Amino acid sequence: MQVSAANIAEHFASIDWRVGWISRPARFSLGLMLAAAALPQAASTTAAPPSAADAIRGESLDSFYEARGDRPLWFRAFDETTAAPLILVDLIRSARADGLDPENYRPRSLERALRAARSGNLEDILRADRMLSHAFVAYVRDLKRSPNVEMIWVDAELRPSALSPRRLLESASAAASQETYLADMPWMHPIYAGLRQALATGVDNSSMERDLLRLNLERARALPAAAGKYVVVDAAAARLMMYEGGRIVDSMRVVVGRPEHATPMMAALIRFTSLNPYWNVPADLAAERVAPNVVKDGEAYLKARGYQLLSGWDDDAKVISPNTVDWKGVAAGRTQVRLRQLPGPVNAMGKMKFMFPNAQGIYLHDTPEKELLGEASRMFSGGCVRLEDAPRLAKWLYGGKAPATKSARPEQRVDLPTPVPVFLTYLTAAPGGGEVAYLPDVYDRDRAALAALGGATFASR
Repeated sequence: MQVSAANIAEHFASIDWRVGWISRPARFSLGLMLAAAALPQAASTTAAPPSAADAIRGESLDSFYEARGDRPLWFRAFDETTAAPLILVDLIRSARADGLDPENYRPRSLERALRAARSGNLEDILRADRMLSHAFVAYVRDLKRSPNVEMIWVDAELRPSALSPRRLLESASAAASQETYLADMPWMHPIYAGLRQALATGVDNSSMERDLLRLNLERARALPAAAGKYVVVDAAAARLMMYEGGRIVDSMRVVVGRPEHATPMMAALIRFTSLNPYWNVPADLAAERVAPNVVKDGEAYLKARGYQLLSGWDDDAKVISPNTVDWKGVAAGRTQVRLRQLPGPVNAMGKMKFMFPNAQGIYLHDTPEKELLGEASRMFSGGCVRLEDAPRLAKWLYGGKAPATKSARPEQRVDLPTPVPVFLTYLTAAPGGGEVAYLPDVYDRDRAALAALGGATFASR
C-alpha cells in the first residue's frame, strides 16, 4: 500500500484532541454549528444507501477504491495545514444548516474511527477512510435532492442529481487541496456554497437573516454545479448571468415581471431563437394596455402599432377585422381577444426571442424599451424577461456568432446546436465579495416559502 502511516500518525499527534472537533484546522466549523443550532428543527432525511445499479456499472464506492489499489483518499496528504478528515466530519456535524439530520451520517462513529486512526495503524486508517467516503457520498446525495421551493421543472433532466459514488470520490481525489474542496463545496452551485459560508461565519446574524439564508439556500439548491454552459436569471436582482466552466463569464441587466405578473422560478432548456418574432399579446394585457386605447382612438391605434386581430388561438386562426369586436367589453374583461403584434421597430419582442417552450408562456426576449433598463427597480413586464443586449446573449449561446435573419419573414426559427439550460430563480439573499446582499421581497414570496420549510417566521422588512 502506498501510504505513509508514520506521517499520518505524526499529524494526528499534533492535534489537541481534548478540544474536540473545532481545533485549528477546522476554520469554519464553530460558527456554522452555532448558526445551524439557531435555525428551526429540520425534517429528518435518510442517507442514501449504496446503489446496486452503481455497483453493476462499476460506479460504486468499492470500485473507486479498487481502481486506486485501496489507497486512502482522505488521509493522503496530512500536514500542519491540511486536515480534510476533520473538516469533513465538521461539515457532516453541521448538516442541519442544509436542512438535513446530521445523525443520518453517524458523526460519532466517524469521530471514533478517526481516534482509532490516530495510532497510525494502517487497518484503522483504511477503515476510517472508507467510513468517511460512505458518509460523504450519502451527504452529497441528500444535498442534491430536489428543493422544497416553487420551482417549475420544464425539463426534468435539470433537476438536481448527484454524481455516482465513484465519480464524486474521483472529483475529491483530483482536487489540489481537499481542505479547499470541502470548504468550496464544488458539488453545489457557487451561490449555495457562498450562502452556506455566510451562515457559517455569521454567528451574529439576526434571526431574520438566518431565516433568509436558510430559505435562499433552498432556492440555490435548484441551481446546477455543472461546469458547462448555462444561464441564470435572478428576478429579485433583475439580472442575467452567463455561466461557463463553473464561473460567470458575462452578465446583463434585465426587466422582469411586475408583482402582479411575477416571473416564475423555472428550469428549462433554451432550444431555439425566433427571429423577427410576433408578439402574441396575453389576454389580460390586451384588456389592460390595448383595448382602452382602441376605445379612445379607434382602429388607427392598432394599425399604427402593428397589431392584428385573429379569429382564435388555433394555429390556423385567420386575421379578422377589429370592427367585429366589442372593445369596451375587452377593456372591461368581459370579452377576450387574440392580438398579435407584427415584427418591426415597435414590436415588444424586439428582434429576437429565446425559446424554452413551457406552459406558462415564459421566454427571454429583446426589447425596444431600453430606457426601462436604466431603472433601479426593473419590474415592468408581464412575466417574461426583457434583455439589455439580446444579440450579445445570442452570440454567446451560439458559440461566437449570433444568428441573423435571411428575410423579413416573421418567426424564423434557428435551433441551438445543443440546448442550453436556463434557470429562473429569486434570491432575496445573495453572496458576493465576501458579504451577503439582502434584497427586497418584491414578489412577497418569502413568508409563505419559509412557512413551507418548517414554520420559520420573521419580522416584516
